[in-house]
Amino acid sequence: MSVHVRPLSPTEIKANALQLADLLIEVVHGGEPMGFFAPLDRNHARDYWLSLRRDVHVGRRVVLAAYCDDRIVGSGQLEFPTWANGRHRAELQKLFVSASHRGGGVGTMLVVALHGAARDRGRCLILLGTRHRGRAEGFYRALGYREVGVIPGYSVGLAGERYDHIRLYRELV
Repeated sequence: MSVHVRPLSPTEIKANALQLADLLIEVVHGGEPMGFFAPLDRNHARDYWLSLRRDVHVGRRVVLAAYCDDRIVGSGQLEFPTWANGRHRAELQKLFVSASHRGGGVGTMLVVALHGAARDRGRCLILLGTRHRGRAEGFYRALGYREVGVIPGYSVGLAGERYDHIRLYRELV
């Protein structure tokens, strides 16, 4: 199985919105909230993807998809600040891979491609946030991300339980 990563245009996001929605639902229902609560409705998930098209169109965001054959098996995003003092940085957001393709390097391929997209736009500092002590934290640390700090109780679960959040960064060289 060969996997390749490429950016999605606003038109491609629209054309693949249901496939992307199903992948997001799989990840959220698998225990990674990604800013949503399970159960995540398919229409809500589709609307999320469609909402990104404007930012992609104007260059404030890049959305990448990892494909295995013709099926999307992972995705990741970069958001670019437009402020004059922030044009050197980007925020990595919503990186996830289908459970059936985890552990095979797809996540790393997405991060490497996101770093390339950042460099192409003159960005050299990448920031991200994730659940403290969650699966993703170790993944990012292994890719050279360093801790900024932990925010206690940053997000909440359905029952009101609070989860700590960690901010990480990486300088691209």
